[in-house]
Formats: sequence, structure tokens, C-alpha cells
Amino acid sequence: MLSSLFTSPSTWVALTLSLLPAVLGSPIISKRAKGAWLGLNTNFPDPSFMKAADNKWYAFGTNGNGKRIQVARSDDFKTWTLLNVEALPTLSTWETDRDHWAPDVVLRDDGKYVMYYSGEAKSNVGHHCVGTAVADKPAGPYVPSNTPLSCRLDRGGSIDPAGFKDKDGSRYVVFKVDGNSVGHGGDCNNGIEPLVGTPILLQKVAADGVTPIGDAVQILDRSTADNDGPLVEAPNLILHGDTYFLFYSTHCFTDPKYDVRWATASSITGPYTKTNVPLINAQNSGLLSPGGGNVCGCGDRMLFHGFCTQARTDRCMYVADVTLNGKTAAIA
Repeated sequence: MLSSLFTSPSTWVALTLSLLPAVLGSPIISKRAKGAWLGLNTNFPDPSFMKAADNKWYAFGTNGNGKRIQVARSDDFKTWTLLNVEALPTLSTWETDRDHWAPDVVLRDDGKYVMYYSGEAKSNVGHHCVGTAVADKPAGPYVPSNTPLSCRLDRGGSIDPAGFKDKDGSRYVVFKVDGNSVGHGGDCNNGIEPLVGTPILLQKVAADGVTPIGDAVQILDRSTADNDGPLVEAPNLILHGDTYFLFYSTHCFTDPKYDVRWATASSITGPYTKTNVPLINAQNSGLLSPGGGNVCGCGDRMLFHGFCTQARTDRCMYVADVTLNGKTAAIA
């Protein structure tokens, strides 16, 4: 995620050279990932996606290419086209005009589309809140709500939201408390003791997808014992059979160890058990710092990003097929 702006350049370069010589020895954008393929050859970080009422797939990405919120579209989930649209043309009163991260869109029961996104708080620049916005069409324009869904600025802010509809029709939003943004330096600003928690919270919302119901509950957090590095982030919750799968990334987004892992639970509120197994990482994909994964509620496909230029300035969008079996997940 773009929230993690702090890293140790010397450590990162050393790890990159040791783990990924083949990638750095050739143009990254021309290299096909193992079990995945390049979906967008442009900067499109933190991709999420959904199937709209028009039966087309829409992907949404962090600010880039001159847009606050980027949108791409596909008829078949294999070939994607970046649309020349600004999904969020207007701002809410609480946010600045920069650093709009990790949007996620859900289709509401009334046919409208709700976008969750991370926006920078005017009251605490450099830290974020989870905002909501509503549109009549999947590509927008989205009209933001006046009140953010979550801020928690005293703990670093709230980022990386993703919507979820449970089997009983109840709606939820998972998001990260951006604790590493108030860490004590080092790797992603959270590599120096005492390390700060970066918990994943689950917030129940009303049928409008916007109004919170009750308090958010914590369902995951970083752990040194689980080799999460300085953080866990980019949560994505789905239900497959009777098992809740919570996908998330560990380590700093600039680190070659950045990945996508999953935890499972039999109840939406947990407890969630980490598998500590990478669904995708540098070793099994051949990509540089792959992460920020978003898995379809159908459980058979995903989008994620990875660095795709030698200068490591752009994160392209990659596509992969996924297989879920019981409590296990794998790239098909």
C-alpha cells in the first residue's frame, strides 16, 4: 500500500538483488509472472474489482495516470482497458486533493454502487480516513459522503477498505488501522521497537453500505512470530463454502518480501487463523514485490500489483486464476 512510505533503501536493494536477480536482469514489464499475467502495463496500484450490472468487470486503482481514482474495464477478465475517466471528480469536506488509495466498489441492493477509499485527512495531513461515495454507474462519477466511515487518526488513520456481503445479506467493511504511519522509523516506519500494531478491523454497515452499525472489531494484526514484517494490510474478505477467507499482504510494499497471504475462520468475526503461506510472492511468481491482492467473492480469480519498471516507480496490475479447496488457496 502507498501508506508505507518509509523504508531502508540499502536493505531493500540488498534483498532485491539476492532474491530477484532474474527480474532485475531483464525488463520487468516484459516478464510474464508464473501463474499470472500482465493485465495493465501502466501504474495501477492496489487493484480491486467487481462485476457490474452490465455484466462487465471493473477494476479500481490508487491515484495515478492523472486520476484520483483509476478505473479499468474487461469483458472477459483476461484483457483489460484503462478508462479515461475520473471516478471521484469531487471531494468531501474532510479530505485533501492528494493520495487517494486502494478504492473498492460494491453493488448495492438498490442498484447503486458504493466506493470505499482512503483519503488524506485535512485535520491530520499525512494520515488517512476511509471515505465512502455513491454512483449510479460503476465507473462513476462517485459522490462522496460528508462523513468518513473510519478515521482513527490517534492510531495512525484508517486505510485499505474492502466491502463484503455475507450469506445472510449483512454488509461489512474490512480495513487497516495505519499504525505504521505513527511508528518509530525503520522498515515502513515500523521497524524500530516498540513496534506499533496495524490491526485489520471489521465494521458492520447498514444496507446502504455507508452507515456503520455498532463498533468495529479487530480480526487480525501483525505479528513478529508470524514473520509479517512491520505490518499487515490490504485486507480482502470472501466466503467460500462455510469458510471465511481473509486475504492480506505482509511486509513493506517496497520490500521483495511483500506478498499476499490468507487466514481462515468459521465465523465472520473470527477467530481467524493465519496459514502463513504465501498465495503469491516474489519466489512463486517471479515478480518484484507482488501484493495488494483482491480475490473475487466467487473464489476463482484475483488481481494484484507488482513493480514493473526497472526504476521501481510503477506498479502494474496482474491477473491470476485462483483455486480454493477447504481452507487452502493456490494460484491455478
